[in-house]
Amino acid sequence: MSDDYLWDRSGPPDPEVAYLERSLAPLRYRHRAELIREERRPRVWWAAVAAALLAAVGIWQMKAPPAQSTAWQVASMEGVSRLGGQEAAVSMAVRAGQVLKTGGESRISLQDDDVGKIDLGPNSELRAANNQQVALHRGSLHAFIWARPGLFVVDTPSARAIDLGCEYTIDVDTAGNGLLHVSLGWVAFRYEGHESFIPAGAECVTRKRQGPGIPFYEDAPERLRLGVDKFDAGDSSAALDPILSSARPRDGLTLWHLLTRVPSNERARVFDRFAQLVDLPAGITRENAVRRDPQTIDRCWDALNLENTEWWRGWERKW
Repeated sequence: MSDDYLWDRSGPPDPEVAYLERSLAPLRYRHRAELIREERRPRVWWAAVAAALLAAVGIWQMKAPPAQSTAWQVASMEGVSRLGGQEAAVSMAVRAGQVLKTGGESRISLQDDDVGKIDLGPNSELRAANNQQVALHRGSLHAFIWARPGLFVVDTPSARAIDLGCEYTIDVDTAGNGLLHVSLGWVAFRYEGHESFIPAGAECVTRKRQGPGIPFYEDAPERLRLGVDKFDAGDSSAALDPILSSARPRDGLTLWHLLTRVPSNERARVFDRFAQLVDLPAGITRENAVRRDPQTIDRCWDALNLENTEWWRGWERKW
């Protein structure tokens, strides 16, 4: 190595000296102005990127077409409601994705001539996805649907209500739990393959992250209703005795749903009580019911003299 390199870096460097220089480079003295430039450089770069992104978003918003209007329109209202961030008015069209909110003392009705009518109670929030699908985030919704069965659905935080030609009310609390009451026809309540079928005069509770519970008739004995509440809350051992002991022949609806959901060691008890209350056709065996044979479960349903399974066989069921 030449001494010139050590004085003015004009000669060839020694490999060991070059290695030391590279190792100690982070510790070299830097003027304050140089440090300030290095600190500012990334900020300037990120500021340029942010400005470009904002400009791109602005251009996209200017070019993007407005959300498509659905066939739902405001039919009537009481008090003040807001639709898409502005005050709602009669005859106003509802666009896909818009959120409709009612106040503490306001009500509003939407109508689609091809689907039906929706009434929202106070402190409700609903989003319209399209003509056949809405989402109730909270509050109370009353639906009277004249479209063909299976066309109109209401999503809630804990389940999807599928209209099967009916009139019904859904209440959803601030925690996302709900209660469905059917006045006319049928509703299928679904959550992740878990389903309940609710006829006119019956109710069904639904819980967030659990889905629909066991349906029961609104005039069911109090002990049965309390038992169903315990079962839906996860306490099946304490729920069965009050349900089975207080069930009437009409409550076969409740026992049929229980038959598909109780633990296998409790299934025989439920079937035995079901067989006491419901006139079963020949060929239905306890053994097949306990192992949840699909044909046997269908025939048990048919024995309730509600709608025949052929009517709703198109609905996917996972026992």
